[in-house]
Amino acid sequence: LGQARPSPKVSRRIALLESRRLYLHRHSLAFHFRQKKNRIRERPSRNWLALPVEPSRSEHQMLEHDHLYPENAQDGDPLIVALHGRGSDKGDLIGLARHLPPDALLVAPRAPFPGAQWGYGNGWAWYQFLGGTTPSPETFVGGQAALADFMKRLPGELPIKPGKTIIGGFSQGGSTSLAYAALNPGAVVGVFVLSGLVVSNPAMQAAMGNLKGVPIFWGHGTHDPMIPFATAQTGEAAVRAAGADLTAFDYPMTHTISPQELDDLRAWLDAIVAS
Repeated sequence: LGQARPSPKVSRRIALLESRRLYLHRHSLAFHFRQKKNRIRERPSRNWLALPVEPSRSEHQMLEHDHLYPENAQDGDPLIVALHGRGSDKGDLIGLARHLPPDALLVAPRAPFPGAQWGYGNGWAWYQFLGGTTPSPETFVGGQAALADFMKRLPGELPIKPGKTIIGGFSQGGSTSLAYAALNPGAVVGVFVLSGLVVSNPAMQAAMGNLKGVPIFWGHGTHDPMIPFATAQTGEAAVRAAGADLTAFDYPMTHTISPQELDDLRAWLDAIVAS
């Protein structure tokens, strides 16, 4: 015998009960997840340990950079890496291009540390400056590591295989360039320091001997209020004592770059490239 079918009235009753059961089930789940979300939201915040300041990049991220290449660049053309000063940015020294040898490739990287955390405005820094000639040890090491990684990977980013590599910069960029040359002997054929200094750091002091024979251009203003001329003279003496091939000029200016300095720098660069 076939199974008896419920009457229409009973069927409607069953459907109503089933819809109520589903309604209660759904709202029970919704309540459960709301409670769980609230528990997560109300969870007390952790007390994180203070960690050393790190560059604003991942371990495998190359420093950002601007560049200008000659239209007909070819293998063997000189590469000039220009480092900006404290609180500035990668585009600051791109204007040097018209004062460089015509076949030179110009690359200007951005320093790894945001300057705002140390009161340097919206620009960037190669290390935290503690006063005098002293960088904080941690940021000096971190900045040099970031720069060394950049220099190692840079040839693979260029359209040609570069020839001689020269590094330099303004203010903190010049000081960082000088330290890079000392800490990475043979990596560059020359260094230019525009209104910079020799940093007081044990690693730098230990590596000064690596500057022996390295051509170095050093220009500084006699009225510099940021890095006093006396500080520059002390740095020049240290570089000269290390046996570097130093070419030093002083100019009646403040913490800046003068047209005469650019002319002198161009003559020095031409001689390095031609040698």
